[in-house]
Amino acid sequence: MVMLLSARVTLAIAVGACSIAANAAPTKQTPALTLFAATKAKALQGDADAQYKLGQMYAQGRGVAQDYGVAVSWFRRAAEQGYAVAQNSLGFMYYSGQGVAQDYYAAVSWFRRAAEQGYADAQNNLAVMYDQGRGVAQDYGVAVSWFRKAAEQGYAVAQNNLGVTYDKGQGVAQDYAAAVSWYRKAAEQGFSASQSRLAYMYYDGQGVAQDYAAAVSWYRKAAEQGDTRAQVNLGNMYFNGAGVAQDYVQAHKWFNLAGAGAKDAETRDNATKNRDIVAAKMQPAQIAEAQRLANEWRKK
Repeated sequence: MVMLLSARVTLAIAVGACSIAANAAPTKQTPALTLFAATKAKALQGDADAQYKLGQMYAQGRGVAQDYGVAVSWFRRAAEQGYAVAQNSLGFMYYSGQGVAQDYYAAVSWFRRAAEQGYADAQNNLAVMYDQGRGVAQDYGVAVSWFRKAAEQGYAVAQNNLGVTYDKGQGVAQDYAAAVSWYRKAAEQGFSASQSRLAYMYYDGQGVAQDYAAAVSWYRKAAEQGDTRAQVNLGNMYFNGAGVAQDYVQAHKWFNLAGAGAKDAETRDNATKNRDIVAAKMQPAQIAEAQRLANEWRKK
């Protein structure tokens, strides 16, 4: 059995506020087209919030045909008024090359403008650029400082990323206890990558007393959200009876789900191999039950 350790956690660029505010969501009384018209009218009057929301509508195809180029133009209007959320979104468009030629330097510039206003999403994104050396000279120390600013505002993505820096000793002295602390903050907000990483810290006893039952609990939280690496690891815990009663049916179920849902070859291959190993130890009725449970889970 291969345990997927997730030793290298990706530092995720956060899109940031990519949905219309809850109080402006379409309802039966205000269908998407009506909301679009009302938002556009305000945007044309120079309302920065409306300009930003109109950009989101074009980016998402809500009430209008999706058009990234037009989305960029509306983000820019709001961003040039100093609207931090729009500055961050415009930076993301430059980062991803959506509606505009990909330009990491421009992305950094817009992320920085929003970050300096205290916008946590942008602080995280600017940190990622420093961490990866995209559009700016690579500087892990500066990356840590921006991750920390966002993490201290309670932003789960940044809390996870700050945990990664302590875990890897990148830009800061390696400190597993600090990594566990930041992973936990994000995990308790439901951030699956942190839940999975915290589970491994419990599994291996890094920065916290080894506790297989706690590892199982956190792997389960991430696995239930569809984190395929966590699903593989939860399957391994069931197969080995570590922190939970040994259960080949449950192990097969989680391996099966991970193999079908994984986007990366490593996770998919390990899940498939592990499923076949446990299947060789099962009766046909047990395999059928595992498949039934997997199908039920997919319907959730």
